[in-house]
Amino acid sequence: MKIICSKADLVKGVSIVSKAVPSKTTMPILECILIDATVDIIKLTANDMELGIQTEIDGDIREHGMIAIDAKIFSEIVRKLPDSDIVIETDEKDQMTITCEKAKFDIMGRSGEDFSYLPVIEKTETVTISQFTLKEVIRQTIFSIADNESNKLMTGELFEISNGMLRVVSLDGHRISIRRIELKGECQDHKIVVPGKTLTEISKILSGEAESQVSMYFTGNHIVFEFDRTVVVSRLIEGEYFKIDQMLSSDYETKVRINKRDFLNCIDRATLLVKEGDKKPIIINIGDDVMELRIKSQFGSMNEDIMITKEGKDLMIGFNPKFLIDALRVIDDEEVDLYLMNAKAPCFIKDETESYIYLILPVNFNAI
Repeated sequence: MKIICSKADLVKGVSIVSKAVPSKTTMPILECILIDATVDIIKLTANDMELGIQTEIDGDIREHGMIAIDAKIFSEIVRKLPDSDIVIETDEKDQMTITCEKAKFDIMGRSGEDFSYLPVIEKTETVTISQFTLKEVIRQTIFSIADNESNKLMTGELFEISNGMLRVVSLDGHRISIRRIELKGECQDHKIVVPGKTLTEISKILSGEAESQVSMYFTGNHIVFEFDRTVVVSRLIEGEYFKIDQMLSSDYETKVRINKRDFLNCIDRATLLVKEGDKKPIIINIGDDVMELRIKSQFGSMNEDIMITKEGKDLMIGFNPKFLIDALRVIDDEEVDLYLMNAKAPCFIKDETESYIYLILPVNFNAI
């Protein structure tokens, strides 16, 4: 094989597929990137058997062929080469020579035939949304997934298509994030759970441009994302997702409308007195036209009043301040609505159109 491509194109391609290279594995071939120039296009692929990424790069193919090369070594080499064209050559013994200006590296590769290719997915039906929308959906939900493996379903996000709407849900046992999007065109109903790791890595690759599209395909075991000459194939998490609708309620006894930025900044200031890992709640006392926020820790105490519009009863309730901050940071509206029932029931935070809903459980501040 002999190919010539620009450093910029190669670095970008390697950076994209490297997100599917496992940090630990008992299979050395999975630590490799496959460079495939067997046809008239250069493809780079990585696959950890749960998540696979393939992307195409521009270049001049002088001799067809393919090779698997250690991802870490290859990435470091190409990143540190001069900003010029890179020539990659291989021989029949899978020896790779990388040349760029006066720099030359000889490294051992592996046969491309040993590489684990991406599964072939039958693309019977497409769901298409903009890159901007998908990136926003992930940003507004990913922080609510669980970070441990005790319940596998909580480490993923529900993608549910019904009646032309896509609903994306994440939860960790203390809170739920829900984002709804209206889809264009007709779509069959689907209900799948996508690993959080997959969505995190996709979010890093997406350009986020409103005019650029992402095509999604679903099967019984996989989801495929296609965009910008890149294909991402991920296994799904098996199992029946939680019955979210049973957790949602439209009942409330107190409704508060509040300036989002004022609310966020106040909680942010309050957490200056809390060490990381401390479970100190922020106590919210809702009265007529005023919400008082206060927090107390070993370093001291703070209290602050914020003007609000209130409907219904006065209420005192406590929350984990981090959980409030996470949601408020991803809501773009100037004002948000809080719906509360009592000091022991969940609080709902909603944006103006209710396309985004965040449920947070209170903490028993009297016991702390």
